[in-house]
Amino acid sequence: MESLNLYIDGAHVAASGDRRFTRENPVTGEAVTQAAAASVEDATRAVDAAARAFAEWSRTGPGERRARLLAAADSLAARGDDIVAAMKDEIGATEAWARFNVKLAGDMLVEAAALTTQIKGEIVPSNRPGTTAMATRQPAGVVLAMAPWNAPVILGVRSIATPLACGNTVVMKTSELCPRVHALVIEAVAEGGFPKGVLNAISNAPEDAPALVEALIANPAVRRVNFTGSTRVGKVIGELAGRYLKPALLELGGKAPMIVLEDADIDAAVAAAGFGAYMNQGQICMSTERIITVGAAGDAFAEAFAAKVASLPAGDPREGAAPLGSLVNVPAADRVRELIADAVDKGATLIGGGGAGTILNAAALDHVTPDMRLYAEESFGPVAAIIRAGSVDEAVRIANESEFGLSSAVFGRDVMAALDVARRIESGICHVNGPTVHDEAQMPFGGVKASGYGRFGGTWGIEEFTELRWITLQDGPLHYPI
Repeated sequence: MESLNLYIDGAHVAASGDRRFTRENPVTGEAVTQAAAASVEDATRAVDAAARAFAEWSRTGPGERRARLLAAADSLAARGDDIVAAMKDEIGATEAWARFNVKLAGDMLVEAAALTTQIKGEIVPSNRPGTTAMATRQPAGVVLAMAPWNAPVILGVRSIATPLACGNTVVMKTSELCPRVHALVIEAVAEGGFPKGVLNAISNAPEDAPALVEALIANPAVRRVNFTGSTRVGKVIGELAGRYLKPALLELGGKAPMIVLEDADIDAAVAAAGFGAYMNQGQICMSTERIITVGAAGDAFAEAFAAKVASLPAGDPREGAAPLGSLVNVPAADRVRELIADAVDKGATLIGGGGAGTILNAAALDHVTPDMRLYAEESFGPVAAIIRAGSVDEAVRIANESEFGLSSAVFGRDVMAALDVARRIESGICHVNGPTVHDEAQMPFGGVKASGYGRFGGTWGIEEFTELRWITLQDGPLHYPI
């Protein structure tokens, strides 16, 4: 069993009183990681270290920051095998999902390295003679980053890469469900050669999270907050950030709709829905949870999708013999079983399903209606709802009546008609003839409504993690009215 410490001011240190907590393998229940359980005092130490390091790091030139981020990308790739093994142990991830995490996270570090020379300002014409007015962006300060377990390398790196590129220092609160994965990510990035205190990370026992998070957000040195996770927790983070007047970037839950128009290529839609609904056992914020078919497309899609679902059994990811792995824990699996049972009891037709414990095969429910929990509740598991719509307008209405608005998709051969539908969907992301699950380091990533606010990715992330300032230079005498 791995034993982990906190990472503060460039050193691995024990938590106060050497307090620890344990993470178990979701399939076997075997203890696989023992991690330091930080106290509020430990969190304060981490913020203090980041605050001390900010003055120097914020003045470091873009070339130096770029070099450190590129070195971190190389280090992350070199740690790939260890990270993959940890993802299998702690969250039941498949080899494919873990490898994809490492690859995309590396891309995010490379993209962040490119951003170091894109932090720009502009000269703004002034009405005052002899005045040069500038709008400039500069590092904000200490950034608090909180990343989840479901895509732990991608989302862990995303939470720190752009803040570091912009000249901020970081304290990352790692996930209680994958402390070893996040510790490996932090170690790999730190090996890029960042000065001590620039990057810090604390792990915590689940019961300590509320007090720890409030103390971190309340700390005067923390100037930005970013959180990726559930909408339930995101609301708490948003309220705390508002109370302490800290700008927050929140990337939260989703219930992504895929609209299948009557002229859609059914085979293409089925392939995209199979990937979008069941990759990582449906535990992705962009997962395709609602497949909304229009008119005659319904029967054709449901028949073809049944074959796809049947081809996606789950198994122990350490054996590598099945396309799907384990859910993160027993409560997550029980919730999926409850949603399926509720839909079947109320008249939906079950496609696929089965499994035991945290190992659940792909499942879909056809003819899902608003009285079923699966219609509106985020499942975050390997189950998709097929909802029949009689018209395009009805399909758009169904897509938009969800509280969530992260990702979406539309399938149709008439691309301009499909694009028109895409423009009507209330979501931060929409793909025409592509899956709802799609992420690239340089794209503006984020949602609307209960899926949060703000954007990670590309130059849009720069706006989140810098202060916009107005600075003037006066040349010549000034005249005042008094």
